[in-house]
Amino acid sequence: MGRSLPQVAAVLVLVLLVLVVVRLPWAGDLGMHAATVQRLWHDPVHPGNPLVDADTPSPYYSPWMLVLGCLARLTGLSVFVVLRMAALVALGLLVTGVWRYVRTLSAHRAAPALALLALVFLWGPVLFGWSGFVSLNSLALTVSYPSVFALGLSFHFWAWLTGAVRGRAGWGAWLGLGALWALILLCHQFTGVVATLGATAMVIAARPGRAVLPRLGAAFALGLVVLWLWPYYDFFALFSAGSGLEAIHRSLYRDLAGRFGLVLLGVAALVLRGRRDRRDPLVLFFALGVLMFTAGGLTGHYSWGRALPAALIPAQLAAALETVSAGRRAVRTGWACVLGAALAVGAWTQAGTLGYVTGRDALPGAVAAKYRTPWTGYQWIMRAGVRYGDVVMARTMPARQIPAYGPYTVAPGYPDLFLPDATRREAAVTRFFDAGTSPAQRRAILREYGVRWVVGPAGLAGPGVRKVTSGPGGQWLYRVAP
Repeated sequence: MGRSLPQVAAVLVLVLLVLVVVRLPWAGDLGMHAATVQRLWHDPVHPGNPLVDADTPSPYYSPWMLVLGCLARLTGLSVFVVLRMAALVALGLLVTGVWRYVRTLSAHRAAPALALLALVFLWGPVLFGWSGFVSLNSLALTVSYPSVFALGLSFHFWAWLTGAVRGRAGWGAWLGLGALWALILLCHQFTGVVATLGATAMVIAARPGRAVLPRLGAAFALGLVVLWLWPYYDFFALFSAGSGLEAIHRSLYRDLAGRFGLVLLGVAALVLRGRRDRRDPLVLFFALGVLMFTAGGLTGHYSWGRALPAALIPAQLAAALETVSAGRRAVRTGWACVLGAALAVGAWTQAGTLGYVTGRDALPGAVAAKYRTPWTGYQWIMRAGVRYGDVVMARTMPARQIPAYGPYTVAPGYPDLFLPDATRREAAVTRFFDAGTSPAQRRAILREYGVRWVVGPAGLAGPGVRKVTSGPGGQWLYRVAP
């Protein structure tokens, strides 16, 4: 039983995540992805902006979202059912991808299970969740996101690439790698950066001969062509999109010890691997990730902090692999004990994730204290008469959820680099809800943006704006007269 303990624990984690998918707790960007599927469901050719009533492109219109939108259109399934199906696919890709890639690093039968446990538990004593980061808590909330799908593809990409640079893969295999690289970048740009850094490390580590270089170049060129041809948004315009993403990513550079302190065990494992082989792919991968993350902090490009998984993933994998690859048995046993203790600390930190399956009331008090309540959603405004395509005036937090059901909001709930009047729209929302704004000024804002509904606090009713119903948290839905 002791030898199979990692596999049993990994299976239990997967069962938990599958049960979470059934509940599909809502937090973070789920509304954005649901809105994207909504637009592609209704018009897969010209979907327009996913959040506001404007004809603009969006980097959220990725190949994966297009597949999901077409699936919803063909089957008639609701968007949230389709997102549950997407979550299962992404989870399957992630697990099989980790298994395939770890198999290129170790033949030990427990290595893939240990790697999966390290990826979800080896974080820190402070709960942390963000799209593209696969702690257990984060994965539970983001498993239906394109970032998890893209990360699963990335592990398969690294496994395939490792085999290609070690062997004599033909031109077809290399061109397939180039297309897969572009697909990852289109599906989730930040994960695509992580995939690129990992691929660079693996190519450097393999020291491919001259025969491989033309094929590698062809793969890279094909990937660029695919990125250039994608019709739903200009991928290369993202490089000149300005600093709109920096403010929200600055928090990635805070409390690093609390969020990621347990990863230091993996850093120690990387030091040991580096001593054995200076061109170890995990060591190089980690170095590239640290370099980009540090450069982002020093230059104020805080969005570069999204490359941090390029440092975390190789360290987590190294910590797991050292348990089965260290030289003497006594050393491996000692390392397994230390890793087990670290994983236990990480698991306890994220124990509140159980509540996404059982509900808070079923949790013991100490675990319930770690539970983070998901968002409740805005189904209540749809039941009150709001329809697909209606424009709703709402502040930022409601605006992150309302478009998931089909309506638009005046201002996007998330930074939108392709929406030229985003700042003006945000200012209009601020003015509307300001206590000093007159009823006449409010009516002018509502007319300008074709608003039919308002979600906000009590006291907004007036000429042409009447109360319809109340919702959670003291919110009210108002109908705007034509």
